[in-house]
Amino acid sequence: MARASSGLAYPERFYAAAAYVGFDGSPNSNDKDIGSRFSNDVALILYALYQQATVGPCNVPKPSFWNPVEQGKWKSGSDDRNVYSERCESFFYLYSWKQLGNMVSAEAMRLFVKILEEEEPGWYSRASNSVLEPVTDVQMNHNAIVEPIIENRNSFAETKTISAENGGLIETQDIDVVSEGLGSVVYDQWTSPPITGQRPKGRYEHAAAVVEDKMYIYGGNHNGRYLSDLHVLDLRSCTWSKVEAKVESKSVETPSPVNITPSAGHSLIPWEHKLLSIAGHTKDPSETFQVKAFDLQIGTWSMLNTYGKPPVSRGGQSVTLVGTTLVIFGGQDAKQTLLNDLHILDLETLTWDEIDAVGVPPSPRSGHAAAVHAERYLLIFGGGSHATCFNDLHVLDLQTMEWSRPTQQGEIPVPRAGHAGVTVGENWFIVGGGDNKSGASETVVLNMSTLAWSVVTSVGGRVPLASEGLSLVVGSLNGEDILISFGGYNGHYNNEVNVLKPSHKSTLQSKIMEGPVPDSVSAVHNATNPTRDLESEFEVGQEGKIRDTAIDNFEPMV
Repeated sequence: MARASSGLAYPERFYAAAAYVGFDGSPNSNDKDIGSRFSNDVALILYALYQQATVGPCNVPKPSFWNPVEQGKWKSGSDDRNVYSERCESFFYLYSWKQLGNMVSAEAMRLFVKILEEEEPGWYSRASNSVLEPVTDVQMNHNAIVEPIIENRNSFAETKTISAENGGLIETQDIDVVSEGLGSVVYDQWTSPPITGQRPKGRYEHAAAVVEDKMYIYGGNHNGRYLSDLHVLDLRSCTWSKVEAKVESKSVETPSPVNITPSAGHSLIPWEHKLLSIAGHTKDPSETFQVKAFDLQIGTWSMLNTYGKPPVSRGGQSVTLVGTTLVIFGGQDAKQTLLNDLHILDLETLTWDEIDAVGVPPSPRSGHAAAVHAERYLLIFGGGSHATCFNDLHVLDLQTMEWSRPTQQGEIPVPRAGHAGVTVGENWFIVGGGDNKSGASETVVLNMSTLAWSVVTSVGGRVPLASEGLSLVVGSLNGEDILISFGGYNGHYNNEVNVLKPSHKSTLQSKIMEGPVPDSVSAVHNATNPTRDLESEFEVGQEGKIRDTAIDNFEPMV
């Protein structure tokens, strides 16, 4: 049995964790000690988060020791080399702290505790301090880290974890944790939580959105029939219900109702107190793009009247909210013609604008994914044509309206279409999709600052998470981000809900430890990471020792 801490509140929970790690409260406390207890990368992250939480953003000036004379001592192997090496190591700790920028203290405290729990799940039961916190016996599955959540003291013993071995759902036995809503949270593992209420019928190419503590599902395709039903999953009670929506009349003078056509391949965007359903395939398609609005306050559908020249009707496009505008790219029209045009809808004026961007755009496609980074860069990944699927990455600078195709780093995902993606900070998570032969089994994440891919987890077999046309949203439980997937098609139409909590260690690690960014991504890099403009820095060896690389070209931070 593992022991999982449950109820100690912040900041006490953070201070208990810091004391366990060995920090004594001084600005430079015990960085060498934690370096001997944890791997080098984890030690750097813990040190940086502790300093951020207790001191604030790093305002330490450039170290005075970094000068040509001291560099010469290093390179000549003088008696001062050991001292200089220690100073280099201290500099690297400061650099890691600097990378956290203006992260608020409360967030740093929370991430510090979460990373410690990932490294040592039973840290609290072994802590030497006398602060008592309720603990719960948890049966661990495949070494997954389970974090119980306390809110309304609902107790679930039915959470299922998707095995990375064969994709089957393995019952997590003897879990008797006090938790809320979606049950036990497992780091970097998909789980199928207990759900009550009437589930929506299985579907794919539907659309989903989260508003407050509710996930809305609209439309989709089931057995070749387009759907127009609206369902909501309460993330606190984990209960489905169907929304009995009304249809708004066109006007007082002409009270005939607006025709809300069933659709699939549309997009759902929360905006103010409405859900906007954008485009989509329909049985009798209109000639131009349609935008439907569901008013969450009064429960009615209506059609938005837009101005300017709208795009042609389509489905399988990407729609990305950037500030007060929607950026629409690609898709497939009613004649099955693939598109790669670019349009913007201003949500304040409801005016369309077709964009003639410079550079080489992505090839015509549908079923791709899009995300925005730093409110400036639109990223397009994957998708498919009639003959093939893609795994290319394209970036559109929304200020200069110029396309580029940067070099991807890390473990580049296999080609896919029909996948879904969401962003959490600077990390873009991609789930599902396929190539018409098999589903993509890996859940991957792209650091949008470094354009480096990594694998979060993998499933096996024909499970919903390896489906095409599934949806993916970001929800929140107990203040923590959580990924929620629904539906998809992998030979049958799914209506399962699966959840995953990304570990903070992997995302912070990629931010602090990532090496120099290639020239091909300098446009993104220079605008979003000015403090990382280093030709070369330090690398961390497998033995945890810091070694110097290309000191001649090193330019330390200011």
